[in-house]
Amino acid sequence: MLPAPGAPTTALCVEERAGHVCVFLPPLPDAADTVVLLGVVEAAAAATGTPVVLEGYPPSGDHRLRGMSVTPDPGVIEVNVHPAASWAELTEINQTLDTAARAIGLATETFGMDGTHTGTGGGGHLTLGGPSSADSPLLRRPDLLVSMLTYWQHHPGLTYLFSGRFIGPTSQAPRADEGRAENLYELEIAFAELAALAESPEGARPWHVDRALRHLLTDITGNTHRSEFCIDKLFSPDSDRGRLGLLELRGFEMPPHPDMSLVQALLVRSLVARFWDAPYTGPLVRWGTRLHDSFLLPEFALADVADVVDDLNGHGIAFSPAWLDPFAEFRFPRLGSVDVSGVHLELRLAIEPWHVLGEEVSGGGTARYVDSSVERLQVKVTGAVPGRHAVTCNGVPVPLTRARSGDALVAGIRFRAWAPPSALHPTIGVHSPLVLDVVDTWNGRAVGGCTYHVTHPGGRHYETFPVNAGEAEARRGARFVPEGHTPGPVDVAAWQSSAMHPSPASSLIAGTTADAGEYPRTLDLRRIRPRR
Repeated sequence: MLPAPGAPTTALCVEERAGHVCVFLPPLPDAADTVVLLGVVEAAAAATGTPVVLEGYPPSGDHRLRGMSVTPDPGVIEVNVHPAASWAELTEINQTLDTAARAIGLATETFGMDGTHTGTGGGGHLTLGGPSSADSPLLRRPDLLVSMLTYWQHHPGLTYLFSGRFIGPTSQAPRADEGRAENLYELEIAFAELAALAESPEGARPWHVDRALRHLLTDITGNTHRSEFCIDKLFSPDSDRGRLGLLELRGFEMPPHPDMSLVQALLVRSLVARFWDAPYTGPLVRWGTRLHDSFLLPEFALADVADVVDDLNGHGIAFSPAWLDPFAEFRFPRLGSVDVSGVHLELRLAIEPWHVLGEEVSGGGTARYVDSSVERLQVKVTGAVPGRHAVTCNGVPVPLTRARSGDALVAGIRFRAWAPPSALHPTIGVHSPLVLDVVDTWNGRAVGGCTYHVTHPGGRHYETFPVNAGEAEARRGARFVPEGHTPGPVDVAAWQSSAMHPSPASSLIAGTTADAGEYPRTLDLRRIRPRR
């Protein structure tokens, strides 16, 4: 072997494979050299009229280069697009990407076997930053990040209206108040430290933001990437890729239409502009069980987001609440309604957290399954006479409480919808169908009601997924029957039994006040013991 000092240690490989000319790019230390090499390859391909397939190493990191990546993920194709410097550019990127995807049969929506309209399960994450870390507004103004964290914590509707079906403390983007109990307490200390550093003569350094918040914006296992607000690429000292001045909002699911994706981005842009002009501060709210008891119901989640829209308009940022109507119907679809003796009863799908279970032995070793066997509905009642009307579900009174506005009464119903082999409380059977009765307590009878089925009411098992939105809608519609109430007298006095419901009977009748239990707005049928 002869020594060859100064000889190149990399080579460009060109080969014919499967009828195509493949060019394998070597690793180069400077992105400018990669650009020159690509120009040479392009010129040669143009001169010979031969299309080529590029392979090999990507260019080294350089803020002057912009690109996008397409990566296969389980069940979805993940596309990371290049940054947009203007609203027009962002609009063009979204619309072009959607058009290209639909041209090859890809979409951002799916339909379940029962016809449920859902997203793909992939994220529609939004990333904020600047051309470089020095230009990032999140590092120039650390109070901007504090404002966003505080505002999102004050308004849970911003989380749950735009999230996917997999939410909760073990999800891929848990809220700051869905994990450790002391997290909010520690966050308030971190916010105070950042404020003190910003007022010091030296000011807050970029790494101060990362060091103050890195160990608090995590999931319950300490994973910094699995957080609603991910600062992995804000100013981490680990690598150059971690010091980009970027904030990733991971709580957003990919919506079914590109215009909905743009509305999400517009809402975030509007909030950033609002916080830039007027920082948002305040003590963090200890929601406790109310976080899931109230804000997983459409009535309270949508009212909370309406407050956000009012706040934006109050700060001179014109944002129409009608722009969010598609999200309301997509996230909380209407299942059906019925009118009984002047009482209007409406059912909507609510949100139910999916929890990761403990380890179990599987064919490939060990696995941790996700429990999706429980579902949640919202019951909304209008026109009920105070002290007279009540609503029961499978014979159990529903704890109706006042809505945010008007004379409507709402409640949530949790129930076992499916019976998978791995789930919490596997001995509890399926509660479907749900029979909801409007009860006239003065006469002690159910005057009407409706029935909701999780699957086909005739017991049919669908063997294929819906071929289009029309068939999916037909399957959904067949599962709600505006009849089927319970005949015969109703023993209202029996409602006082704790075996039927932990609330007193007076709190279950329209016009009265529910007690302050752990979940005063939710009837959990799993806690009900049937009479023997």
